Amino acid sequence: MIISNEWKDYEILDMADGEKLERWGNIILIRPDPQIIWKNKSYPALWKRANAHYHRSKSGGGEWEYIKNVPKSWQIHYKDLTFHLKPMGFKHTGLFPEQAVNWDFMISKIKNANRPVNVLNLFAYTGGATVACAYAGASVCHVDSSKGMTAWAKENVASSGLADKKIRFIVDDVVKFVQREIRRGNQYDAIVMDPPSYGRGANGEVWNIEENLYMLVELCTKILSDKPLFFLINSYTTGLSPNILANILKMTIKKKGTVSCGEVGLPMTDSNIVLPCGIYGRWEA
Repeated sequence: MIISNEWKDYEILDMADGEKLERWGNIILIRPDPQIIWKNKSYPALWKRANAHYHRSKSGGGEWEYIKNVPKSWQIHYKDLTFHLKPMGFKHTGLFPEQAVNWDFMISKIKNANRPVNVLNLFAYTGGATVACAYAGASVCHVDSSKGMTAWAKENVASSGLADKKIRFIVDDVVKFVQREIRRGNQYDAIVMDPPSYGRGANGEVWNIEENLYMLVELCTKILSDKPLFFLINSYTTGLSPNILANILKMTIKKKGTVSCGEVGLPMTDSNIVLPCGIYGRWEA
């Protein structure tokens, strides 16, 4: 497991009974997490400091209970990167802090490449990877099917002082976009993707990770440059092994390089407990 342990504006304060107590800057939230199956709180008094609590409904979805003042949006920083947060309808804040360890990986690879790097970010959401890669000096193509998430990504780019960087924002179905890039003959030195388990494209296209991921990665190999730098797949799909991502990369990328895989996690402050938060597979030159 690789652990995102270099945050100053984010931390898990406690975890118990299906919920985590998190500090996002000055705001403390309680959010559900199905992997937290133990019952006892390590620091019961800290839970009284929560600003808001997301309650999951038994029928699906849920809603926020605002206990203390919570702004409509606020910012947090990771090193030199700045992100906008806001409570969303389905428990999220617009940022997955465990991905910081992958941002560090991408920044290091790009800065040490000593050449121009062109990155394709698929299922790009609010642009954590886009911000990291642009900060490192890469040109980035950011693709997501949601106009709202793409607008949010532009805010994150601007707040990080990167509005003048070479970034293309594309609202489109990911598969259709890659197919068009193949026809256009465009190429990328690095590809990162964070595919959902299920989803719909800009025009209602259906995505299913078990049925479509291998096909998409195979398509993406056709737009890799002659000297690719890395190919990174993130996933939050329950039950999908990291080795599956590694196997896909081994079977599709024929260029010389190394493949690694594993879990990403977040530590709990003042404890030796780490929360697993997803999986990754990496190919790197």
